Amino acid sequence: MNIRYFDYVATAIAGGQSSTVALKGSTEEAQFHVATASPDEDEIVKITLPEEKGDEKILTPDALRFLRDLHQNFDGRRKKLLANRRVIQTQIDDGSYFPDFDKDSLDIRSDMAWSGSQIPDDMKDRRVEITGPTDRKMVINALNSGAKVFMADFEDSNSPTWGNQLEGQINLYDAVRGNISYIHPATKKEYTVKGSPAVLNVRPRGWHLPEKHVHINGEPMSGSLFDFGLFAFHNSRALLDKGSGAYFYLPKLQNAEEAKLWSDVIKFTEQKLEIPKGSIKCTVLIEHLLAAFQMDEIIYALKDNIIGLNCGRWDYIFSYIKTFREHRKFLLPDRFQVNMTSPFLRAYALQSIKVCHQRGIFAMGGMAAQIPIKHDERANEHALNLVRLDKEREANDGHDGTWVAHPDLVPIAQSIFDGVLSGPNQIHKKLSNFEVTNKDLTAVPEGARTEEGLRRNISVTLGYLDHWLRGVGCVQLYSAMEDAATAEISRAQLWQWLRHEARLEDGRPIDHSMIKMTIAAETERMIIRSGSVVNKVQQASDLLEKFVFEKQLSDFLTVDAYDQLISDGK
Repeated sequence: MNIRYFDYVATAIAGGQSSTVALKGSTEEAQFHVATASPDEDEIVKITLPEEKGDEKILTPDALRFLRDLHQNFDGRRKKLLANRRVIQTQIDDGSYFPDFDKDSLDIRSDMAWSGSQIPDDMKDRRVEITGPTDRKMVINALNSGAKVFMADFEDSNSPTWGNQLEGQINLYDAVRGNISYIHPATKKEYTVKGSPAVLNVRPRGWHLPEKHVHINGEPMSGSLFDFGLFAFHNSRALLDKGSGAYFYLPKLQNAEEAKLWSDVIKFTEQKLEIPKGSIKCTVLIEHLLAAFQMDEIIYALKDNIIGLNCGRWDYIFSYIKTFREHRKFLLPDRFQVNMTSPFLRAYALQSIKVCHQRGIFAMGGMAAQIPIKHDERANEHALNLVRLDKEREANDGHDGTWVAHPDLVPIAQSIFDGVLSGPNQIHKKLSNFEVTNKDLTAVPEGARTEEGLRRNISVTLGYLDHWLRGVGCVQLYSAMEDAATAEISRAQLWQWLRHEARLEDGRPIDHSMIKMTIAAETERMIIRSGSVVNKVQQASDLLEKFVFEKQLSDFLTVDAYDQLISDGK
């Protein structure tokens, strides 16, 4: 395959006061070469896929130079922190460490004199937030949904094909400038942003995911730094000029050191882009068990920029399985029996409210994954009732807002929070008397393991991976919106049950043969039902078998699945 080649040679003069750029073309590979005043600082930014229409708006020489700077300054620390994750997990695996609050940071937790960042005016009311991927129609519909905030997602509801990443950045670039529209190719219906759109927030990928289409001196750069860097570089000033700002959701953090890395990235960005200190704001998703023990410390590390924590419930359940993967006593029941009323999840949610409100920032609730069910009024009412109960619990407990996955759920969640909140939020509501221990945060929920639960875990993971490998990162399955986090729970639970020789409620052992036969049956069913539609079901099946039968549980299915995307030329 011929790949367009660009060699941008930028020579810095007088500390960057002026520069010259030369351009030449070839048919090898896209390459950005920055020659600075010091030859030792030369870095080559190489893009491994051909240029597509519109890319030039995002992949400018200055933007790529900024990505290079982020990589040079922070990628080494990122890798060390990822290595430290493995050290801690090994200690949990062998029983030499059990998660608990850190005695060395007690002074941070007990000091009530410090707080999080000042909350911007356009983010003071977050009672309903809608999330979804960054395709053009989705962005427009989410901005028009009536939600207070739209979290544009480059992470769990996104399949990180190069096209998705670049088109997403282009779509957000246009949305920030009020230039976004979309005409449906079949119906010719035009979609435009109307009225008062939701406030834009952006979720980059987690620290663990690379961007393998961008190499700097031969190394793939961080997906986090790529997503964050491009959006911040192109949009921070434009958003400030509109009276808003560059707002981010930061995912998958496990401790305060990882939060400190983000803090330093943000400070570097503000200085490099010459925007006011503290103008970039962030909300951190607490979606790992270990992070639940460091909420105060995470806020402290980001105190110049952080305005909230979010209960990332699905990834949190996945992290529970992953953290205690080698310990039989932490076996979970069916995924669908574990919900926010389960003791360990309830403790985690109340702790987040307590900590956030003590520090003057938002405590955001979790995702309502249910979606409206057409043509079945009874099932639809059951699903909507689950949403109501979930949002009533969150609002009454003290959460300042919540997430929904579908525009039709916005009015339901909005009405519930409207009935509880007396102002734009309830940060004033304190849970000073609530105390939590490590036993509370790790309590094993009751429930059974069923054949239906096993089969559904397999079906959900196959269905999700099939779509993800085709470039679609969120999928409607079983009347719910499934994303990478729910697929992670499903495949990790299968591994856990097999690893510890769990039994179904009828006494049958969950063994290699049972799972393999069920995967084969579900794979065949999906292939037959797909008919002539091009699918990736067999590849999904092969990946699922790898994840379930491997000796050691993989940290993230998206890492291996991403390699499959790369091999498919995506």
